[in-house]
Amino acid sequence: MNLSVNRRHFMGLMGAAASMPLMERAGFAADPFTFQASWINDAEFAGYFLAADKGYYADEGLELTYLSGGPDVIPESTIIAGKADLTLTTPDTTIKAIVDQGAPFKIIGAQYQKNPIGIVSLAKNPINEPKDLIGKTLAVPPVNVISVEAMLKISGVDRNEVNIVPYAYDPTPLIKGEIDASLDFTTNVPFTIEQAGEKATSFLLYDYGYTTFNDTVVVTEETLASKRKEIVAFLKASRMGWEENFKDPAASPPQFADSWFKGTGRSVENEIYFNTAQKPLMEAEGGIFAMSEEAIEANIKALAEVGISAKREHFDTTILEEL
Repeated sequence: MNLSVNRRHFMGLMGAAASMPLMERAGFAADPFTFQASWINDAEFAGYFLAADKGYYADEGLELTYLSGGPDVIPESTIIAGKADLTLTTPDTTIKAIVDQGAPFKIIGAQYQKNPIGIVSLAKNPINEPKDLIGKTLAVPPVNVISVEAMLKISGVDRNEVNIVPYAYDPTPLIKGEIDASLDFTTNVPFTIEQAGEKATSFLLYDYGYTTFNDTVVVTEETLASKRKEIVAFLKASRMGWEENFKDPAASPPQFADSWFKGTGRSVENEIYFNTAQKPLMEAEGGIFAMSEEAIEANIKALAEVGISAKREHFDTTILEEL
């Protein structure tokens, strides 16, 4: 989650929403700013929705355009094409693009301090740690195989002792017992499984050595230079939205049922579960979006395990110092 732009088992939802800036109403021109989300409108973006609805972006002088993501949206392509100013990505795809293709990206923050992807299994046949995968069948999206292999290597588990098969972002085979476990978002899929009448259990790849961020905040070097004030304003307002959201993770999803979440096919109960589960993965001593030197080093080390040569210079923490 890499489960990234094509990572989960719900249909994508394309669209845009714009906040009406208070500064414009007060007679001042607001600065246009476009944010490309990495997936459909679910609880993963609740803080941004709350910030928009409460006018936090407008208060910071921004006229925000929000672009929903989906399985056919590649966030990095959106900012390269100039269709958005800022997006959320996974560090492996972004840094691989920098290293292999010379892409002019900078990671300036991290929504998830701990990547939510993990191994999901049924409680009646639990996979509680990497060594439990020995002799078992694990379904993994093709794009994430290298991450799983890194976790196995770090944990001292022979890759050849685990039967890895393709995963299509559908927990049905797990529920039916056709596989023993799958790789998916631990913040969301367990709820889906429980709705089908089974109890799920899970663990994070992060907790077994694959220590990466997720939903890293990414801009191009050009945008960082030309729209620094707007980027700071966006992150300030977004942090306020997330802080408000996490005061009560069950409170905001019902507010979005007929607006931001409309048409996704997801229940409010699902989004409350998601919002509650993601809270400890996002909170950081330095505040939402923080990237400590220790965390950056942990990302660099983990990415090296999958052959991605991340460097400290790929992460720019100077924007965070201005929040």
